[in-house]
Amino acid sequence: MSKVVLGGSFAGIGTTSIISERRPEVHRQMRNYLANAFSDRSILEQEEIVAASVDAFIHIAGVRGSRKEGFNLSKTLQSLSFDITGDLSFGETFGALKSGEIVDVLNRFPILQKVVPVIMGKKLKKLTQDTKKNEELSIKAVESRVKRTTDRKDFLTRILEDRDPSVVSNQQIAAHASDFVIAGSDTTATTLASLIYYLLRNPRVMSLLTEEIRTSFQRYEEITYNSTASLQYLRAALLEAMRIYPPVPMGLPRAVPEGGDTVDGVFLPGGVTVSTNPIATCLSNHNFHDPWSFKPERWIGKNECDDLDCSQPFSLGTRGCMGRNLAWLSLRTIAVKLIWVYDLELVNSSMDWHRESQMHTLWRKPDLFVRARNRGVKHPLLEIDAVQ
Repeated sequence: MSKVVLGGSFAGIGTTSIISERRPEVHRQMRNYLANAFSDRSILEQEEIVAASVDAFIHIAGVRGSRKEGFNLSKTLQSLSFDITGDLSFGETFGALKSGEIVDVLNRFPILQKVVPVIMGKKLKKLTQDTKKNEELSIKAVESRVKRTTDRKDFLTRILEDRDPSVVSNQQIAAHASDFVIAGSDTTATTLASLIYYLLRNPRVMSLLTEEIRTSFQRYEEITYNSTASLQYLRAALLEAMRIYPPVPMGLPRAVPEGGDTVDGVFLPGGVTVSTNPIATCLSNHNFHDPWSFKPERWIGKNECDDLDCSQPFSLGTRGCMGRNLAWLSLRTIAVKLIWVYDLELVNSSMDWHRESQMHTLWRKPDLFVRARNRGVKHPLLEIDAVQ
């Protein structure tokens, strides 16, 4: 089945992208020339770029988190994710983390305005203008990279190396890059915010994860994509965060092909739209025992109580997320560095993460104010003037 999308990209570029392309043969061609950009080799090459933004975040968390009122971790993670995906997609960060504001970023990507309250209420005409502006800026950024010789290893480096310019236009690449920002930034920030909330609401789980992290590393520099791969409880906690609060809450639609097909024993005629809602599957007691409880242990060892296959945050098959390795790079290193350096505290212990969230195409998450106290780690990165 192919994804049901009316055409264009999420970001408003006037052509389809790897996310929105409906035709199976064209989608297959896109995956082929994008594959190297998301390979294990490329992820390792991109790790330094990701680490620069993550380290800036760790510094900022200490500065802002030391205040009595704490800092809005949900918003700060959103800014961090925007900067990482922007840097990888366009060759420079959006500066959202440093400025503390993401309004300019959201103006470039109107679909995200539904999930951040600061932009709500804008008129359709303004959204159309912002969409057009994003298209122009994105294409300009790609054209600038095409002209510039660089040894920088990011998405555009690999894509430009592997494309056939006569087949894949700059506009097409701009659509991919823009949609990478949308697909990658919000989902990563959502998972991390959900993880921290549930850890702070479950001291037993936080204690186990903290012990695993702090006994695994002696120095901050040891925390990498590869070194965090063996942390079993961390992986389980992240999978549980993505189950209890699916990063993409809407069911991704598929079109039944011409001639019809059978889904779960039921024949459906061609052209029918089919989707599976992650909220329904992941929080159903038919699939998970005590589904509203945060239990990373579900994902460790033998489990006869839960149907773990019902949680598929990266989707499946040919439409599965190409950026899952990059997502794991960000998720693991951000979570580990944050917990390795700081003791965290939830400012409002009575908040209800699910009840205060709103679901659109993506989540509109509530504020998550957290205090961060350095547990005694000495590192140049953590000095007050380390990051300007």
